[in-house]
Amino acid sequence: MSNAKTREFVPVRIAVLTVSDSRTLADDRSGDVLVERLTGAGHSLADRAIVTDDVKKIAARLRDWIADPEVDAVISTGGTGLTGRDVTVEAHKSVYEKEIEGFAVAFHMISWEKIRTSTIQSRACAGVAGGTYLFALPGSPGACRDGWDGILVHQLDYRHMPCNFVEIMPRLEEHRRRT
Repeated sequence: MSNAKTREFVPVRIAVLTVSDSRTLADDRSGDVLVERLTGAGHSLADRAIVTDDVKKIAARLRDWIADPEVDAVISTGGTGLTGRDVTVEAHKSVYEKEIEGFAVAFHMISWEKIRTSTIQSRACAGVAGGTYLFALPGSPGACRDGWDGILVHQLDYRHMPCNFVEIMPRLEEHRRRT
């Protein structure tokens, strides 16, 4: 395996989903943060959407992107809290083939440094389905910055060592191939 200094950057095609009953593209600050961060890092915005806090609508949007060969990863923002309308996590988990438990752990470690015990009110999560990475972040711009700057900017960069999500992308669906 070559070292990080000799690896070429590999842009990832990322869709951004905002889950909200009240936001529009004009006032979606959290979605804007994610788009700014991912494009600033050299990745491409594959698509962007806003859906209401409804498990079926969220899961349907995720499934559409999972089926789209032009989408490598989805980052959602919003709906990860504890209130009755916070159903993003349930929607995400309903489509996961594998959950990435360490994502929540890493997010809480980063969040702890900033908001201490209030981090327990977040249910940030991640998983993989159909060869597509799915990440669910809280709905605040600060939480989106923390999730991107602390985790995703590194794990979605092929040059990040000792390992990253990009280098295993070709193997995410190897279980579907016949031997």
